[in-house]
Order: sequence, then structure tokens, then C-alpha cells
Amino acid sequence: MFRRATRPDFPSLIAATALGVYLLVVAGATASIADAARACSSWPVCRGPVTLSDPALLVAWGHRTVALFVGVLALATAVVALRNREGIRLRVLVALGIGIALFPVQIGLGAFVATAGPTAALSGAHLIVGVALFTAIVLALAWHLEPAQSDAPEEGWAVEPGVDAAESVSESDAPAIDAPATDAPAPAPADLPPLRRATATLSAYFRLTKPRLMWLLCLVAAAGMALAATGRPDLTVRAVVLTLGGGVLAIGASGTFNHVLEREKDKKMDRTSDRPIATHQIPVRRAVAFGVTLAASSLAVFAQVNLLAAALGLVAILFYSVIYTLVLKPNTVQNTVIGGFAGALPALIGWAAVTGTFGLPGLALAGVIFLWTPAHFYNLALAYKEDYARGGFPMMPVVRGEAETRKHILYYLAATLVAAVGLAALTDLGWVYAATTVVFGGVFLWAVIRLHHERTESAAFRAFHASNAYLGTLLLAIVVDALAV
Repeated sequence: MFRRATRPDFPSLIAATALGVYLLVVAGATASIADAARACSSWPVCRGPVTLSDPALLVAWGHRTVALFVGVLALATAVVALRNREGIRLRVLVALGIGIALFPVQIGLGAFVATAGPTAALSGAHLIVGVALFTAIVLALAWHLEPAQSDAPEEGWAVEPGVDAAESVSESDAPAIDAPATDAPAPAPADLPPLRRATATLSAYFRLTKPRLMWLLCLVAAAGMALAATGRPDLTVRAVVLTLGGGVLAIGASGTFNHVLEREKDKKMDRTSDRPIATHQIPVRRAVAFGVTLAASSLAVFAQVNLLAAALGLVAILFYSVIYTLVLKPNTVQNTVIGGFAGALPALIGWAAVTGTFGLPGLALAGVIFLWTPAHFYNLALAYKEDYARGGFPMMPVVRGEAETRKHILYYLAATLVAAVGLAALTDLGWVYAATTVVFGGVFLWAVIRLHHERTESAAFRAFHASNAYLGTLLLAIVVDALAV
């Protein structure tokens, strides 16, 4: 289903330039650069010796040295593009041209910040131009990686306007699945010894809660709490335990309802055909009762924190179970994008658990999660494209094709990285956060570029795991940096 392309050098050069610009933008958004600008008020070089005893001056020199290397790299990218312009799309050249033109503007603003002092207006303009520069280079990269001839969408999914995509594949169009032996239903509980029967039943109920989602979503809530607790002494162990405990119960309830509502579609897909309800290991009525119990328990636990956290917990359960599962996922190709709201809610719950209100940093963290979700999940959609088609889900690779999906992964990755810069600018997060988003963002970008070149299932899984690594380490960095302030 994938096509292999030759391994080009030009995209790597563009990607390196984009990552270098991103490093400068992230560094400029952190509080350490403001202190560095005060320590070095001359330009282009700083006065005085550089020693470890003056870290602010060391940061200023490092920032300007990196800026010099990135400028040379950007110039080299422009030269290579001009020399090979006959083989490069016009819009790629235009995007690169805009990025290169913004570079001297960015340098000039940096000089003003250094000599006039880091005022809000100058620092804001410096950040905005940097983000625009990064965006232009990433667009050039995405457009250059786009194949000359896009692949056609899955047969039966080219729907006309106003026609529901999920309805364009009839039951007869979805081939029957012969599940492999490893996916066969477990023996009926009555056929097992009592201890194994109890263990198998407990394991089945545990699987209903989608435990693999719990650690990441709880980490999102923990990051929200850590941001909200910056400079506040009132983050207690009780609040943390109740918030995360309520989150675990809410996630379990949402996962259970998802299993119940998608049980017929699960039977058609290889990756879900062995789920407990699809294999009749757990009756639907018992699963519903289990989900309702988890949901009620979750709201009761959240209410011990505050009513806003409980209200947001209820919204999270209803959104994932009803809006996403019943409305979005089977009916629109934008299901993953809009569905990202469900994953973003734990950030708001964590913030509300500490403050009892909404706050801009909490909303910014939710924005990072929201934009990360398509960049993350589209990789899985690529790997399981045929499976989703059999299940009748209008996922991006099925409806728009694989090439379009790969391009959107890069778009949303860039948007996620920009949102991470915005979070740094709104908070006092420091070098741990900055280094994490640059290093692991670079790993994620590398995996996505490999996906564009290789176009294999293993490359899609590699990018999927890279996305998990990026968000997981970023959330840990937020906790570390926020609690260290």
C-alpha cells in the first residue's frame, strides 16, 4: 500500500533549517533569554569575558552563536534550492523565499531587543516573526515531500458533497474477516478453573477501561496541575490523588462505553476483533452497568476536589462516549481533529483542580494536546488503513489518501511545536522544557520525514511511537520545570 521513494538530501536540509529556527524561537520564548538580553546589551557581540559564573551572559552568547549557524544553514538551503529550482515546485521556492526574507527581519528585531532592552512589544514581535519564519520553512518542507501524483482514496470512499462518507460503504462492501487463531475468543469462563475464570474476567473488565490511554491522559492532568501550582503553596497530596483518581475512573468509563457502542464494528476489524464485548466475553448489560458505575464514581471523586473539575469530567465522558464515538468517528473525516478535544480536557481538569477556574496557561496546554492528536493518530490510521475501511470509519487515509494524510501529519506536527512555543511564552517554564520540545520534537520530525520517504507500515508505527515519546517527555518536562519554579 506504500511506495518507496529515493532518499533525497534537500528535504533533510530544509528540516535541519526548520529545527534550527525552532531552537532559536523556543529559546527566545523562555524566561532565561530575557535575563540574557539584560546581561548582554550590546550587539552583535557581548562585552566582557564569558565564564560559568555568569550563566546569563553564557546563554546570550550561545543564542547568538546558534543564530549564526542557523543563518548559514538557511542560506545554504536557499542556494541549493536556487541551483535546483527547475526540479522544485514554485510554491516550495516561494515559501523558502519568504522564510529567508524574514531572517534579516528576525535578526534586526533581536538586535533591538538586545540594545533597547526586552520590552513586551519588541519581544512579542521577535517571537511572532520567528514563528512565521518557522512556519514558512515547514510549509516548504511539506510541499516538497508531497508526491507529484497523489494516491487515490480507498475505492468506495470518494463521496459527493452532502453524502455521508460512512454510508458510502455498505455492509456488502466490507469484506468478512477471518480472525487468526491468536485472536480467537478465550474459552468461556465456565470451561476454566475457578481461579483462572476469575482472573480472565477481571482481565476482560480491565481491558474495557483502555488502560494504555490512562498513563498519558493522567500525565496531561498532572502537567495541568503543575502549571497551575506554579508559585502556589496549596497543591496538596489529597488534591493530586483525587484528581488523578477521578481521571482514571473517567477514562475507564469512556473506554467502556466506547467498547459497548462500537462492538459491531470491532468484530470487522483485525485490531479490535478480540475485544471483550466483541467476543461476548462480557455481556453488554454488564459492561453498561460497569461503565455507569465508573462514571458515577469518577464524578463523585472529582466533586471532592471542586465542582468545576466534576463538570469537566462529565463533559469528557460524554464527549468521548457520545460525540466522538457516535457522531464524529463514523461520520466525518475530521473525526480525529475534533476528537482531540477529548484528550485536551484533562489539561483543563488539572488546572481547574488547583485553581477552581480556567486560566490561559491551562488553555494553552490543552491547545498543545489538541493539535498533537492528529499528528499522533494519523500515523496509526495509516498503519491500519484497510482495517478502518473494513470497519466503515472515514479516516483520513481511507477518504483522502495516504499522501494527503502524511502531509497533514507534518502540518499538525508544526502546529504542535508552535503551540509549545506559545506555552513557553505564557509561563515561566525554563531550559528543561525548551530542550525537551526541541530534542524530542526533532525526533518526531525525523520520524515523519522517514515516513514520507519510506511509506511503510513500520515507518508509520515509528512515527506513532515518536509522537508518544514527544508528548510524554514534554509533559514530564512541564511537571519538572513548573514545580522547580
